[in-house]
Amino acid sequence: MKRLLVIMSLLIFSLAAVLCYAVDRKAYPITVLTGPTSGIYYPIGGAFATYLKSIGYTKTSATATGATAENINALRSGQGELSIAMADAVIQAVTATGAYQGKQPATDLRALMGLWPNVCQIVTTADSGIKKFEDLKGKRVGVGAPNSGVELNARMMFEAHGMTYKDVKVDYLSYGEAIDQMKNGQCDAAFVTSGLGNATIRELGVSKKIVFVPVEGVALKKLIAKYPFYVETKIPSDVYKTDKDTTTAAVMNIMLVSEKLPEDVVYDILTNIYSDAGLRAIGASHATAKKEITRETALRGIIGTQVKLHPGAEKYYKEKGLIK
Repeated sequence: MKRLLVIMSLLIFSLAAVLCYAVDRKAYPITVLTGPTSGIYYPIGGAFATYLKSIGYTKTSATATGATAENINALRSGQGELSIAMADAVIQAVTATGAYQGKQPATDLRALMGLWPNVCQIVTTADSGIKKFEDLKGKRVGVGAPNSGVELNARMMFEAHGMTYKDVKVDYLSYGEAIDQMKNGQCDAAFVTSGLGNATIRELGVSKKIVFVPVEGVALKKLIAKYPFYVETKIPSDVYKTDKDTTTAAVMNIMLVSEKLPEDVVYDILTNIYSDAGLRAIGASHATAKKEITRETALRGIIGTQVKLHPGAEKYYKEKGLIK
């Protein structure tokens, strides 16, 4: 009898929890702000949208964008509910530093979850003669669209090496455009901040022998010391069939969420994303998503920074014992 009462109590508690967070999913349009169709943001962001639609968020879609900087602005102006962005740019927006110096702090930004490390891949070709960062001097370099996440990284890399854009011939091109120019011999190197296995870089490797410019040694230490959201990583040789592994830096991507979404909706979204079915659906979009997006790594790039969690996300992570 006692055991039966315990079981009934647990069932009642579970039912209450479900009812507490039951939401009318059809009532909440969800637009996922992704990135250029040539990059990794687009397929992974699209997988989020497809999965949320499959569980009843019927007014859900994914939008191709210029990535981080555009996504931050679009989220804040109500053009989307979920937004992929690089943690360094988000932190700068929240604190009004770096590229956001002189602007009002974006204190309304809220984090949903950590995603995957964005690897800073400075790609060139064997025929360019570029082997180290200093060899970029005088070369035509695609640094990303102005104030994009890629371009913010490029500025920091130049600073860490004691260089500025004045040392090179700067092209403010997205990495897709820059790599197209490299195929035609009109650009010597391009900054690509992306997950490994970037399709655009792979495509370049079909016609050119790829070489990556390392970020290492004293410059890497300076970079991490000043900007602690960077971590040291490597581009393994087998990813793009290069001659050797390349040391470089990486920064986390995170998923932002509109602060206007109710707590129970955000809780519901996270509960489903981190279900077995949700992780399978998102992991199927890209090898990086399958490897990196897990509940255990959910708070990378968020905890310890100035970026606040959405209350619905905070409740979820507390219940799972990931934060106190």
